[in-house]
Amino acid sequence: MAGGGDVRTGLIIASRESRLAMWQAEHVRDLLRAGSGSPEVSILGMTTEGDRVLDKALNQIGGKGLFIKELEVALLERRADLAVHSLKDVPMEMPADFVLCAVMKREDPRDAFVSNHHASLEALPPGARLGTSSLRRAAQIKAAFPHLDIQPLRGNVNTRLAKLDEGQFDAIVLAAAGLKRLGFVSRIRQIIPPSRCLPAAGQGALGIEILKADAERLMPRLGFLNDPQTLLQVSAERAVSLALGGSCRVPLAAYCEPAPASGVFHLRALVASEDGSRLIQGEESASLETPEQAQALGLRVAEGLRARGALELLHG
Repeated sequence: MAGGGDVRTGLIIASRESRLAMWQAEHVRDLLRAGSGSPEVSILGMTTEGDRVLDKALNQIGGKGLFIKELEVALLERRADLAVHSLKDVPMEMPADFVLCAVMKREDPRDAFVSNHHASLEALPPGARLGTSSLRRAAQIKAAFPHLDIQPLRGNVNTRLAKLDEGQFDAIVLAAAGLKRLGFVSRIRQIIPPSRCLPAAGQGALGIEILKADAERLMPRLGFLNDPQTLLQVSAERAVSLALGGSCRVPLAAYCEPAPASGVFHLRALVASEDGSRLIQGEESASLETPEQAQALGLRVAEGLRARGALELLHG
């Protein structure tokens, strides 16, 4: 076992067993085999509570953290060395025993519109049933398209696509990153611009979680997975959410976009009422070189949202 004396030479990755999570774990496994001098890399597949309970919304059963708790137990019990997460599922405040040792290069952070009969959100007729698992997406879409019937939709990517194909929905909205990673680009009818639906903090990025006690052992082997630009982006985004106490229980979005070749990053964030009747937005640009500077940018944007009444929506 690793730690506490005996150290295994290979690496074990803890992962959820959904197709997307396994794709992500296999992607990291292949990178580690090729680039870290660790040819012995295996995957420990697990089913989390967030995967098992599908008849309730995440905000009713404890939030996105339900997707990672069992993986953290595997790290604590030394059954695994690292866990691969979709960063948007990682709580803003991590337990003291754990640390994100790398944030990988971001895939498309935007949301994607999928439908078998309609080309875009704008093309949906009044009363059309649109499925989404996200309060953030639902609130922003309701604000722009109050004539749509937005319904909750849980399950992995394949399950959601199957429900669409069975006719339960006229359209669904998913993260573009997951569809692209699983080879479903052809199912995307519209990439929804951030001006219409601002992404979640960390959307499209993968985070590598380890035990803090293992950092000295693992960082030399895992550090090459980190993408500096993505780390700056998600540090700013997660700082907004952390400052506002955000979780999947409230519609909160944050997206930090780099300007081409300038070192300047533009951060936009919003907090919404669940019915989309109120959207409070804020934005600011800054030159960023360190995660600490990115976090400071996030805190400034969060303070601006507070000044405009965001806490009333978050806690009202």
